Amino acid sequence: MEILNQLGAMISGLIGSSGLSALHWENYVMMLVAFVLIYLAIKKQYEPLLLLPIAFGMLLVNICPEIMGMPQTLLETKEQILAQNLDPSTFSTVVVDGQTYYEHIKYGGLFYYLYQGVKLGIYPPLIFLGIGAMTDFGPLIANPKSFILGAAAQVGIFLTFICATALSIFTPQEAGSIAIIGGADGPTAIFVTTKLAPQLLGPIAVAAYSYMALVPIIQPPIMRLLTTKKERSVVMGQLRPVSKLEKILFPIIVVTLVALLLPDAAPLVGMLMLGNLFKESGVVDRINKTAQNELMNIVTIFLGVTVGATATGTTFLTIQTGGIILLGLFAFSLATASGVLFGKIMYWATKGKVNPLIGSAGVSAVPMAARISQKVGQEENPGNFLLMHAMGPNVAGVIGSAVAAGVLLSTIPH
Repeated sequence: MEILNQLGAMISGLIGSSGLSALHWENYVMMLVAFVLIYLAIKKQYEPLLLLPIAFGMLLVNICPEIMGMPQTLLETKEQILAQNLDPSTFSTVVVDGQTYYEHIKYGGLFYYLYQGVKLGIYPPLIFLGIGAMTDFGPLIANPKSFILGAAAQVGIFLTFICATALSIFTPQEAGSIAIIGGADGPTAIFVTTKLAPQLLGPIAVAAYSYMALVPIIQPPIMRLLTTKKERSVVMGQLRPVSKLEKILFPIIVVTLVALLLPDAAPLVGMLMLGNLFKESGVVDRINKTAQNELMNIVTIFLGVTVGATATGTTFLTIQTGGIILLGLFAFSLATASGVLFGKIMYWATKGKVNPLIGSAGVSAVPMAARISQKVGQEENPGNFLLMHAMGPNVAGVIGSAVAAGVLLSTIPH
């Protein structure tokens, strides 16, 4: 009987020390959400490079919240220190009301330290460095009018900001963080949110990457609704060749202008253009490959798991999160529509030489948005090849979303 009592006490102690006793129903719901995201990342291949680590970070933090625990400095008595089989002589002492206490530092969880790269705004610019190293700005340089379409898509960001602010349920800082989802640029959304509304990082990051993954589903109906069959069938002429000198000068000119006019956008645009300069200069092949591969992959892992780890049940399962998801969809849809409508204006201005479908690629989802322009165009005219034309607005959208982020950061107090 005594053995059974001891065994029962051991089992009770094991359960009490496990995570099961500390979890709430919200944690279990978030675990289910994480399972769904893992399924979408693996089975449907929706932005798996980021959705998979985000989902796993979400799963892990809701099972074991301590993995995001902050470091603590505890004042403990000598008896408490000895009870933990620790040597009191290794601790600093402090006297409070005549009582000697030992300063016992308990370190934070693994994800807490990795998260500092997000909190301090380090990871998103490094992601932009890798994006720049992989991006060819040739189509944009060959057709500078693409800048107009890239800028047009950012209209969705600012209109959503106005709407979110008018609802009075979000502060201007929260409204700015939600609106940037319309740029369809995950790193930019994270960069802005960590500065304006870090408490919303989890839902905003999940919404941003979810809509990036859903570009093939969200964009085509909007594109067909706003254009005619004749407009979608337009075959555009071949782009002119772009010289190496133009490609080298482009990142230097862009970063100079943006940094001078909008310093808050300099971290993102600066690293984007540095990566592109690595690529186009042709003299730092090793660095360029590192920026594209090893560095990009490492930062993506750290960014994904730590952003996912901010989505705990108590912070994610709120009415506010529902508003963020809906407004994010509104922002992204509006950005797509704005790009297409400006594409129609260019179609009329050029007397039918510009296919308005390329305007939808003005969002920053590279290169998926450009591929959707190509796909929808070929459905109407199998001989239509819009990919390179759509890449111009697409890479302009990357610059545009970073500039929009700079505008929000420079105008919203934080």
